[in-house]
Amino acid sequence: MNPWETWKKGFDAWENATAQYLEQVLKSESVLTPSGALLTAAMKTKAQMDKAAAQWWGLMGLPTKRDQERLLHTVNQLQSKLLDLEEKLEAAQQKE
Repeated sequence: MNPWETWKKGFDAWENATAQYLEQVLKSESVLTPSGALLTAAMKTKAQMDKAAAQWWGLMGLPTKRDQERLLHTVNQLQSKLLDLEEKLEAAQQKE
């Protein structure tokens, strides 16, 4: 047996044992509860930062992310209507 295969078998055995252990640890309440609390706190902080950034942009007279998204949606609607009109015009011209 070559050294690579021996090393690979040892690594696979270590990986399987480690994966089983970590799966048990990560499913435990002592890990999930603080992780959930940390994630909740991070998301609340992000929401506050986003709100502050939007207010700052607004105070500077610049469009906020929400304004830009609303404008992009309107542009997409107009583009869709324009494509529909072009198709109707082309169909009408082909009938003539």
